[in-house]
Amino acid sequence: MHIILVSNRLATARTLTITPRLALATAFGFVFLAFLTSFLFSWVGVRFNLPFAERLVASVQHAQTQKTQEFVRDNLNTMAVKLGEMQAQLLRLDSLGERVSALSGIKPPEKSIDGKGGQGGPLLALSEPLSPLELQREVDRLAQIVEQRSDDLTALESQLMERRIKANLLPTILPIEASHIGSTFGHRLDPIAGVHAMHEGIDFVAEPGTRVISAAGGVVAAAEFHPQYGNLIEIDHGNDFSSRYAHLSKMLVKPGQVIKRGQEIGASGNTGRSTGPHMHFEVRYKGAAQNPARFLQQKADAVPGAKLANKAVGKPGARSN
Repeated sequence: MHIILVSNRLATARTLTITPRLALATAFGFVFLAFLTSFLFSWVGVRFNLPFAERLVASVQHAQTQKTQEFVRDNLNTMAVKLGEMQAQLLRLDSLGERVSALSGIKPPEKSIDGKGGQGGPLLALSEPLSPLELQREVDRLAQIVEQRSDDLTALESQLMERRIKANLLPTILPIEASHIGSTFGHRLDPIAGVHAMHEGIDFVAEPGTRVISAAGGVVAAAEFHPQYGNLIEIDHGNDFSSRYAHLSKMLVKPGQVIKRGQEIGASGNTGRSTGPHMHFEVRYKGAAQNPARFLQQKADAVPGAKLANKAVGKPGARSN
């Protein structure tokens, strides 16, 4: 860029050439001069204690402090709202735990960690928010309660799991699809000897070869022929419980085999001391015969045309031991 300078009388003229380097140097000089002037102004104000400089610095500091306080206050209010939401969720969690305990029949654990019990009353909110220290104390208290509730629910889960395992090991599912019941548990006239005798199981009348399943999980204790029971399978379910399946036409398991709940173990038949095709089912606790109907009634399964109860009524059918 060329700049021509002409005097008033047009007698002489001078030419000034502006290069990029000169323009950059000039701009840098202006910036440096402005910075130096500002620095000198600030130094003079502080050095000589000028009032307007002090007011300017105080105003800047006050504005910065006010912004910081507003930021902290907004964060504290947000944390207080979140804390209230967490407390509400904790109350819902307690309510859920109580309902689960009631449905499962397990007594809920004592809630004594905070020692406050029931609380309530009208809301009279304070204008001042919680201080950071108060908020921290409340958060620590809530964290301790949440940890205790977590332990309580874990204990409840363990009890429910233990109960479920025990329930799966109880013979509660129907071992065969039968047309009706031939004999129930209890005293009867023996169909072969004709004398008053004790019948220690339930006779399910079914066609030969009808599928027989395990009423619960366990380990096969015996799978053999017995003079009275015919082809007999006995399954140990643990906790001193066992079940027997007699008069089978075939056996599909071996002693020592682990059996799942509902697994097919054999087929009904007419072997042993029997007057016709059926499957004799027993449940024993510590070796003593129990009424199988007490366990089978815990499920919704039912024998078509018959009720599994102590006084179950069905058509006369085959009878056995």
